[in-house]
Amino acid sequence: MTAPPMFPGFDGLLTLSRREGVDIRPTLLRVLTDLYVQTSVHTAEEERQFVELTSRLIDQVDDATRAAVRARLSIYPRTPAAIMSQLRLHAPASRPLARSIPPQQQPAPAAEEARPNAAATLPMEPRDAAEVSEMFFNANTADRALILHNLATTPLRASPQIHSSRAARAIETLHMAAFASDIENFTTELSETLILPAGIAERVVSDPGGEPLACAAKALGMPSKVFQQILLFLNPEIGTSVISVYRLSRLYDALNERSALIMLAAWRGATMTEAKAKYRPSLYDDERHRARAMPMHGRPATVQPGAVPLRRDSRDESGG
Repeated sequence: MTAPPMFPGFDGLLTLSRREGVDIRPTLLRVLTDLYVQTSVHTAEEERQFVELTSRLIDQVDDATRAAVRARLSIYPRTPAAIMSQLRLHAPASRPLARSIPPQQQPAPAAEEARPNAAATLPMEPRDAAEVSEMFFNANTADRALILHNLATTPLRASPQIHSSRAARAIETLHMAAFASDIENFTTELSETLILPAGIAERVVSDPGGEPLACAAKALGMPSKVFQQILLFLNPEIGTSVISVYRLSRLYDALNERSALIMLAAWRGATMTEAKAKYRPSLYDDERHRARAMPMHGRPATVQPGAVPLRRDSRDESGG
């Protein structure tokens, strides 16, 4: 079969993977998935190619690779329906979060889907966390709802819950700061309680859509009434829009706490990539190289009082 133009050389690599002692199918599946999710829009031909190639590998790789790919595609809003069915993911149209039903009326997840959540031992690498975070921030309202909806069924490891007493104090402080429209103190309290860098906390609070703030509030276990009051007073752009307040209130009531805690883990992990880039281990080695590169200039010897340094010249050697 001729290699599809979107994934050149795929069949040659797949043939190589069948040779004894060489199995690159897990790597191929991860590469295909990474290439696909890097683009938000695909043509019908690209989607067909992705389904054809990926479906051939999903059942042939190890559980760890399958779980990683499942987690990656579960938060991607444009995952083809055939692949979602093969990975036992909910179809986005089945229960969109923006038009969700009350939690008590939602059907219980199937046993096959609940089992990965119970384990939830797949940590996010900093690069993956950064991609999840950026994908969420850059998505539109509908796609953010789908991302949050799908996060609940991923095997990704969520952040631990905030201690109840610490969360209660933070909710009270955030409530008071919102009433006073004190965005600075609100952001600082949110940053300290959720252990988020100031830059991420500012981005969460200032986001015009409001979904990141809903995630942060849900991670704290904030009551729905308190969240609604914060929406009314903290951000005038949201508080003066009845539609925005109503939409975010419904989203918050249907938002799964696990989804919020996974997003919190992504925000925390995303900052590790910046820290690694800023504080590289090679800096210490750079200092050593810089020190060796400097010319060696000896400091002049200190002459003690009364001492005269000895000097030899040509006249001393000739006896003149």
